[in-house]
Formats: sequence, C-alpha cells, structure tokens
Amino acid sequence: MHRSGRILSAVLTVLVLPALVLPAASSAAPAAAVTVARYTFDSGAVAAGRVADRSGRGAPLVVRSADRGRVHFNGTTTDKYAAFPAPCAVKAAVCPRALLEGTDDPDLDPGARLFRWGASVRVTAAQVTDSSNVMQKGVADTDSQWKLQIGARQAKAHCVVVGQGAQPRIHLVRSSVGVADNRWHDIMCQRSGSRLTVYVDGRDRGHVTIPASLSIRNDLPLRIGGPNFHTRTDMYHGLLDDVWARLG
Repeated sequence: MHRSGRILSAVLTVLVLPALVLPAASSAAPAAAVTVARYTFDSGAVAAGRVADRSGRGAPLVVRSADRGRVHFNGTTTDKYAAFPAPCAVKAAVCPRALLEGTDDPDLDPGARLFRWGASVRVTAAQVTDSSNVMQKGVADTDSQWKLQIGARQAKAHCVVVGQGAQPRIHLVRSSVGVADNRWHDIMCQRSGSRLTVYVDGRDRGHVTIPASLSIRNDLPLRIGGPNFHTRTDMYHGLLDDVWARLG
C-alpha cells in the first residue's frame, strides 16, 4: 500500500458512512458488503502485461496502449503505484496513450443496489488537460455507466452515474474541493438509493439526488486511466493507487 500509515480506502471509508437502516416492518438483514475488485499495483504488471486483482473476485487488468504509450509501476519492491503517460503537446504528431482494461464483470453491474468505487490519486493541475477519467464501466450514451473522474476546469473530483433507458440522463456530483495539488487523495463515490455522494479523504464533499430506481448494467469492460484511445480524449495523466469497487 502506497504511503505509510494509509489503510485500504474500501475499508476505512465504510467507517465514516451512515449506517443503512431497514424499515421497522422488515426483518430481513441487509446484504453483506463485498469488495468485488481491488487493484493495488504492488506486483506491477506480470504474466503478459496483466495486473492482478486482490479482491479474489475481480478479473486481472490488461495494459493497453497506443503510439507507444506505457503505464509504469513505480515505488518499492512490494509497494507500487501506477504512473500514466504525460499529457500530449497541442501540436504533437504522436500522442502516447495507455489505459488498464478489465472485463465485463457482472459484479461491476450493480443495478440499483448500494455501490461504492474509489481510488487514490496524485495529480498536478498541469496534468488535468481534459476531464481525467480515473475509472469507469460503461459510457454515457451506451446503456448506463458509473465513473470517477477529475474535472478539467477546477480539478474537482466528479462521481457520475447514468441509468439504463432510451434517453439516459447524466447525474454528476462535484467535490467542493480540488484535488490537483500533487498530493495523494483518497476519493470515493457512493450510490446509495436516491443519493450520489463524493468523498475526498474520508469526508463528504458533495452529494446530489438521483432516481432511486436508476439501474446501472452494461456489457462494457472496466477501464482505468481513460475511456478509449482517441488522440484527444479524457485520459488520466497522473499517479494512481488502490483502485477498488464494493457492492452492498
């Protein structure tokens, strides 16, 4: 785990969240929460460029690249983080790009259930050239999505969800604080019923109301560090650690 004294965000942040309360008339117990994906990058990329999942449920990530882009795994022998390609120059003839891609994992299709996802980021203002996509499954105009990104204007953390339906609407919450100060920040998104909340370093930094029936389910893979390989796209250009998703 990168940075001394840090605890896995997926465990720590649960402690500061409000408890789920069932209606008095119900005797059913809430479903147990389970981490369905976790990537610490501590082993780097092994076995034909694959990054191991540490949850025991998720699929390994594959390093994908274009124009000789690379993801570097820096740090100590047992404590690494991922470093993504630098932003491209405006008139660059070649633009190195890279991202990490998982699979279409049903555990990452939460429907309308309680779902949390997050990562530790370290990025500078100069590295946020567009909306920097940290992690996502699905795209806004293709049958639902959940996403964590850093906004282009003020470098605030954004949590985004789009529900299934013929006319999808983008629901987005921005953190009240920016995160592009070249320091590590733990960011978590939480969809709980009719609320979408963004947490920065364990504190609620913003929330919006969404339809309680909003359902997220698609057949696209998990992608970390960017949505696609367009020459000018919402790639993430900073450092990344402890990427995870938790269901329930």
